[in-house]
Amino acid sequence: MTTGGLNRAHAIQGILTTTTSTMLRSEKPDEFSLFDKLFDEAKQNLMKQAQEAKADGLIEVRFNTEVVRMNVAPKFLVVHAYGTAVKFPSSKKTE
Repeated sequence: MTTGGLNRAHAIQGILTTTTSTMLRSEKPDEFSLFDKLFDEAKQNLMKQAQEAKADGLIEVRFNTEVVRMNVAPKFLVVHAYGTAVKFPSSKKTE
C-alpha cells in the first residue's frame, strides 16, 4: 500500500473504496483522536478488498475526513478511503 505511484510494470485491477465512521458521544463531543482508529480500519478494509481481488498491492491511496453534524443527532466522524488495486506481471524465466 502506497500513497504514491509505482516505477515498475503493473496492471490496474480496479479502484477500491471503503468508508468508516463512528459517532461522537455527547459527553465527549470533540474526541477527534478517534480518527486514528478510523484510518486504521479503512486501511485494513482496503487491504482485505485487495486480497479478495487477488491484487498484489494498492497504489495512489487517498483518505478524506469529514465531520458530519446533524440537527437532531450527534456528530459523526467519517473517513473515506480509496486506492488503485494493481497486479504485477509474473516474470517468466527462459533457459
